[in-house]
Amino acid sequence: MALEEVTATAYLTPFREGGSMPGLMETDDDGTYVVKFRGAGQGAKVLVSEVIAARLAHTLGLPVPRIVAVHLDAAMAASEPDPDIQDLLKASGGLNLGVDFLPGAVDYDPGGFRTDPALAGRVLWFDALIGNVDRTRRNPNLLRWHGELYLIDHGSSLTFHYNWPSMDKHAERPFNPDGYVLLNDEDEPAPDVAAADAELAPLLTEEAVRAAVDDVPDEWLYEPGAGPAELRERYVRFFGQRLAAREKWVTELISR
Repeated sequence: MALEEVTATAYLTPFREGGSMPGLMETDDDGTYVVKFRGAGQGAKVLVSEVIAARLAHTLGLPVPRIVAVHLDAAMAASEPDPDIQDLLKASGGLNLGVDFLPGAVDYDPGGFRTDPALAGRVLWFDALIGNVDRTRRNPNLLRWHGELYLIDHGSSLTFHYNWPSMDKHAERPFNPDGYVLLNDEDEPAPDVAAADAELAPLLTEEAVRAAVDDVPDEWLYEPGAGPAELRERYVRFFGQRLAAREKWVTELISR
């Protein structure tokens, strides 16, 4: 299914923790979303990573907030007094990514929560699949909301698309879990990566991967000499290679 499209109606507040400065916005579906802007310094490829990761996570039964495509009228910048926000909104006219705001959610604290080894194994396997190294104790990118764990912020994954000739190497590259937030202390059970591999790998058929990639809006897919159709095929091909090579990276994770 394609991303649902909504229209931004109000800019509420920025989130200044990260370099891309997403903003909390209201939209015409009466929703409130953390909006990640195409005009931020990292560009639209971050949004591509977010969509593919969120859709694959959903296919695997991993909890992620709902995502939408947010239409933004660059004229909204005129009402913002902060010049940095003005520039960001002006550069982000068109479609941006909205992540459902989870009011009252708290950051995951590895010292305050115990995580089921089965769930930890599934999350670790997923992050290894997409190459997401941005889930550390310092920056877990996990939220606790209504007693459930939610995975957020996958823009740092799929980094091969910044250098397409490196894709084949990335597909076989082991995952380095040093500092990974769900690798528990020695007195706690380790993430059950072997069970996760047996459960999750069969779910990622070519059809499932293609469906996730197809949800990326065409206007975020651009590269000199390659249009959206060609780029979609590249992403599908990467995941085929990554899954074919999983014995290598799964075995290494299990041995950690």
